[in-house]
Amino acid sequence: MASLFDKAKEFVAEKIAGVPKPEASLAAVSIKSFSRNSFLFHSDVAVQNPYSRPIPICEVSFSLKSAGREIASGRIPDPGSLAANGETKLEVPVKVPYDFMISLLKDVGRDWDIDYQLDVGLIVDLPIVGDLTIPLSAKGEIKLPTVSDLFKRGGDGSDD
Repeated sequence: MASLFDKAKEFVAEKIAGVPKPEASLAAVSIKSFSRNSFLFHSDVAVQNPYSRPIPICEVSFSLKSAGREIASGRIPDPGSLAANGETKLEVPVKVPYDFMISLLKDVGRDWDIDYQLDVGLIVDLPIVGDLTIPLSAKGEIKLPTVSDLFKRGGDGSDD
């Protein structure tokens, strides 16, 4: 009986391994806007759906790190669905308060940028397979606005 169960598990594992899965890519992080209180960074996730039906996205989780420390994290619950047989773009907004950015000044240095790592987990609900997490990661440098930019109105025209 145990060998029959093991054969059944192997069969199911082989079938699931052969099922096409959505593929995703993560764009570099950039500054979307800034206000008197915070920076709003963002990155785009492009997801290719190989199925003829839309796939529900359960959640998008993210973590932005710099200088070995997590500076922001969060999740976006139920952001919609992946378009059938096509590409869907999702924006991952990351809000970082100025006081935390000030603590990173030692990393900024002369070139006025910070090194970052953005980790994103995209959880989709595949038929038969169930929830599948697509891990994504991007590393790079974010060029910060100059001091004169900070004294102007926010990068998006807001005063919050």
